[in-house]
Amino acid sequence: MSPSIKDNFGSEYYNSLPLFGDCLGELLAFFGVKRAYGVGGDFVANLINSLEGHIDVLPSSNEMHAGFSACAQAELNPLGLCLTTYTVGSLPCVTAAALARTEGLPVIFISGAPGEAEINSHALHHSVHPHTAWHTDLDAALNSFRALGVRAERLQGQRHSGQPNVAAEQCLELLSYAFLNRQPVFIEIPRDLINQPTQSLSLPRCPEQISLSQPLNLSGAGLIARDIEAKLKQAGKPLVFLGEKLRLNRSLLSKIISLCHQQNLPYATSWFGKGMLDESDPLCLGSYNGAFSDLQGKHYIESQVDYILELGTAIFPSDTNNAFSSQTHAVDTHSHKTMLKGTARWEQDIESVIDLLVQQLPARESVPEIELTADQGVKPMASTMLGYHNLADTINCAQRRLCKPYIFLPEVGSSLFASFELETLGSDIGRSYLANPWYAAMGTALPYARAVADQLAESDSRQPVLVMIGDGGFNFQANELINLQKQGANVTILYMRNNIFHLGKAGDAPIYACNDQGFEPRLLIQAYGGQGHLCETTEQLVNCLIETANKGGLHLIEVPTSVEGEHQSETTKKLNTYIGFRNGDPQATERWNELCGNS
Repeated sequence: MSPSIKDNFGSEYYNSLPLFGDCLGELLAFFGVKRAYGVGGDFVANLINSLEGHIDVLPSSNEMHAGFSACAQAELNPLGLCLTTYTVGSLPCVTAAALARTEGLPVIFISGAPGEAEINSHALHHSVHPHTAWHTDLDAALNSFRALGVRAERLQGQRHSGQPNVAAEQCLELLSYAFLNRQPVFIEIPRDLINQPTQSLSLPRCPEQISLSQPLNLSGAGLIARDIEAKLKQAGKPLVFLGEKLRLNRSLLSKIISLCHQQNLPYATSWFGKGMLDESDPLCLGSYNGAFSDLQGKHYIESQVDYILELGTAIFPSDTNNAFSSQTHAVDTHSHKTMLKGTARWEQDIESVIDLLVQQLPARESVPEIELTADQGVKPMASTMLGYHNLADTINCAQRRLCKPYIFLPEVGSSLFASFELETLGSDIGRSYLANPWYAAMGTALPYARAVADQLAESDSRQPVLVMIGDGGFNFQANELINLQKQGANVTILYMRNNIFHLGKAGDAPIYACNDQGFEPRLLIQAYGGQGHLCETTEQLVNCLIETANKGGLHLIEVPTSVEGEHQSETTKKLNTYIGFRNGDPQATERWNELCGNS
């Protein structure tokens, strides 16, 4: 007869073993997780009960939104956490997992699962298999997440009566993997493990020590730093271009900005890095994306820069982030630059070079003369009809009159592409702009707003949040308003109404119709305890934005929006031309070639 754990290792050891549910709560808290977003269910009920004493377990209106909120959480914290039940709960999270995988976000997707004692020849009602099947398939969710390239595992219970299970150690390994590699993981937890004893863990003092235990093994930083030093000394018009990898590495980003100030180096970022910089800094030139961007110092970037230090950009360039492959991205095509992509974990290779440059470079006294784009700058606005064409300028005008600047949350669609001209300033949570640039996934802005509102509440901040969204995107996710209401969130929703899915529209099929003329969003927001407003001119919007930001609470501003070309943002017009070109439309191809200078 096999011995029990108590018989095998003694009563003192057995009594020291924690229950797995408590151990998981302590592990999540160790990694800085303070809240989970999710939807309850039978297989996850035990887990919810065990986590309540360690973190806040918050509701979402559906599982996909829970995943999106966890993605925003991971943009601002070491880890994001989504909690669902088995298959019917976890499978709807696959879209959010694809977003996390694409954007390099350390999101933990935890799903309850059937207890190990429940697995037999009977089909569970949560299983994914037809009634004609000859066997049950219990791994449908695991295989779905694995198909995305996400590490996915089911925790294991006791395999020998004399040995405690290793579920806690297995979980620590998965959380560490997500933390170190900035990648999502999917964990299925059999519900009968929650209240079972597991091996106790000896954790380091803080998560960063896990990273420090894996030092940089690459050499040559000194040689690279000397080469950059020589090039910077020769450069009369240098530029530091900051890639999107740095948005999740605030310590390194801070070092680079300090170096730029020490050396008086102008710097800019990519579209995907927007919001990680305070664009009011005189050295900051904003977010650049070739022909699609309109920003201070664009002429400097495209016509004057004689040396570029490019840091933390993607290994494989994205069409969205690199001027849609139009060959108009001056940073991509510049002939004299040094690229440090950051091939080591946590960009340790970039950091080692930056540390040397900070130590070795003498202070650069002169600031390069930057020729500003002629039509840029603060100027009074005449009151005109509102549209996407003047939306960013109008919001910028209002923001300058606020006590605290906005945190912007644009939704995928025309709102996203109009938002790149917004002025992103300082933020109480370290980011002033969060968007989902992986624009195959619509429906993130309100779930993101939830995570941002929770983060602001944690720091006792009332900084205003501005969601920019079209009526199509809003209807995807309006059910998340109930949670913004419960939060008492300080959120204004700028609802751009044209009643169609306009971005990428290539015909008049009914599929493009996303709304009905009889829908009254201002009445809807009242049902959620908010206030509705209507703005049709730039002057009305400026005044309304100031009023709602100062008043606080939940607001929706409806803006009737024309679909005529003159009322679309320049970026959207160019993007629709690009989409038409890719779809083989002759007229769009001709316009695209003109835009790229290929005609």
